[in-house]
Amino acid sequence: MDSTVTQSKNKSSLLTMRNIGSVLAVGVVMAIVYGYITDPNVTTAVLASSLRQSTPLVLGALCGLIGERSGIVNIGIEGQMLMAAFIGFLANVYTGNLLIAVLAGVGAGALMGAFLGLMSIGLKMDQIIGGTVINILALGLTSFFYQAGLTTQGKLQPLNFGALAEIPLIGPILFNNPPITYATLILVVVVHFVLFHTRWGLRTRVIGEHPSAADTVGINVKMMRYVNITVAGAIAGLAGAYLTLEAVGSFERAMTNGRGFVALAVMLFGKRTPLGAWGAALLFGFATALQTQLQFGGQIDIPHQFIGMLPYVLTILVLAGFVGRSRDPKALGQVYETE
Repeated sequence: MDSTVTQSKNKSSLLTMRNIGSVLAVGVVMAIVYGYITDPNVTTAVLASSLRQSTPLVLGALCGLIGERSGIVNIGIEGQMLMAAFIGFLANVYTGNLLIAVLAGVGAGALMGAFLGLMSIGLKMDQIIGGTVINILALGLTSFFYQAGLTTQGKLQPLNFGALAEIPLIGPILFNNPPITYATLILVVVVHFVLFHTRWGLRTRVIGEHPSAADTVGINVKMMRYVNITVAGAIAGLAGAYLTLEAVGSFERAMTNGRGFVALAVMLFGKRTPLGAWGAALLFGFATALQTQLQFGGQIDIPHQFIGMLPYVLTILVLAGFVGRSRDPKALGQVYETE
């Protein structure tokens, strides 16, 4: 009887969330249509910026969800992104080759992911503490070794799609972006396919739910967790490379500015699914782009600090309203001992 009531409540909650999501989606579409009719240039700029602003968030969310689907909590996404941004920046300064710089950033993220794996799997350290160590270590090292005045050899430029970029509204949004933005869209599809339609993805989800059962049928739980957390770190490294090599073209201390933690909210809001995380990242990207437009557009005469709070207020609202309804993998955060 109790289980029936619980299932009924869960279904009711799911329907409510879907209804809220549908209302929000309709509202956003109507606002976009109205905005494009009244001021097409501003609307196009905000939407194009939303896609770019969502890129590091969805990459960080993919990093987090791969780890949590494997049973490992990763709150070190912020540190992984920051270290990768710094290493990618230095590679760009000293080699002048953007491809090498991107690979260096991805490699730095992978090493940080492997380091988290060493602490949480090899040394059996508390995973929250391990992620905190990465955040503190990355902030300290990048701040200590950063030298002001270093100049880069440029940054990644938008790809040329010719006439496609001239299509009203759609062209500037979808066909006028640098390569990491497009790589992110591809990664969302790839991670979704691997996670839900391959044997590796099935095993990944199993070791996050029932690692002892996976071990019983011959799956190497520790090895899979090491591989997944390292690959996840590489994806966070790509997010860091985006910041210095595509978005800004330079490095500043603590330039991630909380994006790694926002990515965790994006992951939870997206129910630990790649497509859900992408949709949530677009929402946060839209909030960031909107607050930037409001600050520089001069339409609202209020202190810019209050406008700048918009993405973070949205983060708090999402965490308060949706995290409690998200089901964690059963073995999340637990150290697995081979029996």
